[in-house]
Amino acid sequence: MRNLVMRLFALSLPLLLLWGWLGGLATQAQDETPEARGHLAAIAPALEQQLAKTNAPVSFLIILAEQPDPDRYLTEMGLRSASRTAKGEAIYRYLTDFARTRQAPLRAWLDARGIEYRSFYIANAIEIEVEGDASLILALRARADVGRLAANPSVILSVIDQPTIDSRSGVTLVPPPDPPYGIRQANAPVVWSLGYTGQGIVVASQDTGVDWTHPALHDQYRGWITATQTVTHTYNWYDYWGTANRQNCDPDPQVPCDDNSHGTHTVGTMLGEDPRNGQIIGMAPDAQWIGCRNMNGGNGTPASYMACFEFFLAPFPQNGDPQTDGDPSKAPHIINNSWYCPPSEGCDLESLHQTVKTVRAAGQLIVVSGGNEGPTCSSAKFPITIYPEVFSVGAHNGSGTITGFSSRGPVTVDGSRRLKPQITAAGDSVLSTILGGGYGNKSGTSMSSPHVAGAAALLWSAAPHLIGQLDETEQLLMKSATPVLHNGCEEGPVPVSPNNTYGYGRLNVAAAVGLALHPGVITATVEDLSGPLVGITVTLTDKQTQAQRTGLTDGMGQITFQRVYSGTYAIGAAGDWTSETQEVVVNADESELVEIRLAKMYFFPNVSGGDGTP
Repeated sequence: MRNLVMRLFALSLPLLLLWGWLGGLATQAQDETPEARGHLAAIAPALEQQLAKTNAPVSFLIILAEQPDPDRYLTEMGLRSASRTAKGEAIYRYLTDFARTRQAPLRAWLDARGIEYRSFYIANAIEIEVEGDASLILALRARADVGRLAANPSVILSVIDQPTIDSRSGVTLVPPPDPPYGIRQANAPVVWSLGYTGQGIVVASQDTGVDWTHPALHDQYRGWITATQTVTHTYNWYDYWGTANRQNCDPDPQVPCDDNSHGTHTVGTMLGEDPRNGQIIGMAPDAQWIGCRNMNGGNGTPASYMACFEFFLAPFPQNGDPQTDGDPSKAPHIINNSWYCPPSEGCDLESLHQTVKTVRAAGQLIVVSGGNEGPTCSSAKFPITIYPEVFSVGAHNGSGTITGFSSRGPVTVDGSRRLKPQITAAGDSVLSTILGGGYGNKSGTSMSSPHVAGAAALLWSAAPHLIGQLDETEQLLMKSATPVLHNGCEEGPVPVSPNNTYGYGRLNVAAAVGLALHPGVITATVEDLSGPLVGITVTLTDKQTQAQRTGLTDGMGQITFQRVYSGTYAIGAAGDWTSETQEVVVNADESELVEIRLAKMYFFPNVSGGDGTP
């Protein structure tokens, strides 16, 4: 099992018979952990089916009952407004200490039984692989510190990205003279002309790998030192699968490789530039990349995805210990995820949610392909694209029309009905880098998300104050998108934007950068008949995205909202006082003054007569 040597457990009786002894075995397991008496942790139905149907080794995740809360930790430590680097370092220390202490009893229990395992800290979880030993499963479920057992199945890449190669184009050795259509439609060349090309930003790819020797990707690899013409792969590359089945790869897993071409293609869209003719084929050609191979021959697992997220939170050497050798100062800014994990393959709907929440808390932007399950509504239904903590991307074609395969919202699988995708970008017949130093076309939302990841790199290179400010960054990308009116998925009788097909519209990075570089300011004064009011909560709402900002008035009864981007806003105040909500329009580089008059709510005693008359 990937990097692990598993102890295999043989069944002494047929599995079905052992499951029939549920009561006795549960009692025996509880006797080993008296504190767990009466407890039986949940088990994923997919895992239960796996165990019942096979005697082969089965990998699964032990999700511990107690999980870390990095958001609360940052609040308690006064780090909510800290830099991305400071947040990452604090969260790494918190998570690794949490895992060491909370997992200690279970790890000792596994050690005593000779069971090999892999410990994760990004979510409080442990991966093991065993043959279908019913007594072991029941003993684990009876432990008080075990929350649930989740399946860890292989996920087939072909489900993610079809068709993988556009048969209409073939392969070319050098790119055409113009950037691919998705780069042009997103107006990236306009941003380049302003001098912003992704410099200073590191993007990450967890995928089938990356061909780091490709001419258009080689010099942007963070491990490549141009001045000395040397390379350092440590901290810049991690292969979860180690030496397993390294087809078309260097025998040393510390050397980047791609056994499929999918990952190489997505990285090219983020930042590719070919020195053979100087042609740019990626959104942010001066950004750098690091990578993690989370799929083996196109197959991944929840554990492999978790491992790559751990690597990106705090990179570590290939054979290092993630919990002691991680270096959060080397973490990338933006993570592209051109994959998803369908429950139809046995993936638990919540298996990766804790991981994603942790990465977001650290200030890393998570950009995700929206899925290729369209054109039906509510086809955006698989982790991780359904989570509110990620920025999901749908696919449009060369004419700007949504593709038939692009998944739509609203998200109903978890009952949230949230809008997905948030935005769309080019995803049909996209030209980018492939294995062997050439270029080819691929289609899928896998091709769309790297356009947005690259756009975020351009935005952060133009406005470094946005680095790690994820809510603000996502609002800019949505506010600046070119709206497309649509009402195909439960929006009502009139086409609207945003909608569950295009989200807020088509990616327009030039507009995003324009908003970021020319914000306005709103200063509000809150008063009543007695004068300015101190400590009043004022709420500012973007009427386009519904994003809200709140704050308290100062000693002068004022509050100033900085970096208010062009658009229409609603502003109001509340407390023991009430106000009418006002509408204010903010233009680029302008300051708006708003006076909010509050009417205090006075309460008078009942002075009426006994019959209720004055």
